[in-house]
Amino acid sequence: MGRIKFLQLLICALAIVAFAPLAFAQDYPSRSITLIVPYPPGGGVDAMARIVGEKLTAALGQQVVVDNRGGGGGNIGTRAVAKAAPDGYTLLLGHTGTISINPALYTNAGYDPEKDLSGIGLIAAMPVALIAHPSFPPKTVKELVEYARMQGGKLNIGTSALGTGSYMCAELFKSLSGIDAQIVPYKGTAPLMNDLVGGHVPVAFGVLPPAIGNLEAGNLRAIAVTSTSRFSLLPNVPTVAESGISGFDAVLRYGLLAPKGTPKPIIDRLNKELRALVMTDEVKKRILTEGGDPITSSAAEYDADIVREAAKWGGLVKKLALKVE
Repeated sequence: MGRIKFLQLLICALAIVAFAPLAFAQDYPSRSITLIVPYPPGGGVDAMARIVGEKLTAALGQQVVVDNRGGGGGNIGTRAVAKAAPDGYTLLLGHTGTISINPALYTNAGYDPEKDLSGIGLIAAMPVALIAHPSFPPKTVKELVEYARMQGGKLNIGTSALGTGSYMCAELFKSLSGIDAQIVPYKGTAPLMNDLVGGHVPVAFGVLPPAIGNLEAGNLRAIAVTSTSRFSLLPNVPTVAESGISGFDAVLRYGLLAPKGTPKPIIDRLNKELRALVMTDEVKKRILTEGGDPITSSAAEYDADIVREAAKWGGLVKKLALKVE
């Protein structure tokens, strides 16, 4: 009888353990949620976070507080989420830079996205554009490649800082096109665009939001976009791939993540709400205004996307022997 009683108690204990996450998830959320942005206020990642935070607050019935924790190229804030309790109350607004580039680029990023984070779902994809000053002779990617070869390595291509999406796009472009050119990294997008408009650098890879106004005014000219399909706000601008560099795909992805181990019911709830809000006309419009195209995914699809993107960008980082201490 003692053995039977022990087995009964053991079964009860296992049942409690098994159903605890489900019961916890059914009460979720019961307090405010922190959405960490690993960059200072005002950038593209911050803008996406504020869109998502506002709408999730309404959907979940609890305040989603955006917490900007910049520094370390995005590593500090991302590391904080990777080490947070997996209870659904600390989330991350992820970005290609922090999720797919930094782990390979930095000697010690302090986290492994595949081991430390769980994807909840994708939010948006933002192409980078190959943008030129109006006086720059080449009008197409093919002409630019020919021009660069004629320059014998003297062509300067502006980008944002070392390791950022636009910088890596330039490196990928050089690698796939076979050209020799000098990449000139700037501290940020604003000084890059200022120098491009001023003609101090003839051509650059840059995200679109800071450039749209100057493109519309004719102060800058878009040669191509780096996505596999044309960008909705620039339908007449071809992609790099359709311009002759087959297979070129360099898009900055934004997504929502949680610490690894977050109960699946919580991930599923957040994914459901995220997909619904991204597909509303209001949010679509706001994402387009920020220079992105709205996209959605399942949690598993986002996890798979992280693996693919890490292989692509991490492989390029290693090929070029890029390292940041």
